[in-house]
Amino acid sequence: MAQKPEKWRELSEAELRLREKELMEQRFRLKFQMAAGQAESTTKLRNLRRDLARVKTVLRERELEKSHDRG
Repeated sequence: MAQKPEKWRELSEAELRLREKELMEQRFRLKFQMAAGQAESTTKLRNLRRDLARVKTVLRERELEKSHDRG
């Protein structure tokens, strides 16, 4: 689902947390399938990892903004 960072930034924190959980579950299932020899596409795993990193980056940016505003 490789979206641009602007698209991720438009989502609310709750939506990002939900998306993070979904991506982690998908990654777990895909890694398990790959270990069992059922999955063939490593590209999907790479894209999941990258999307998860994007979500975590946006969440971290927001966390830092909040702490910066307080301090």
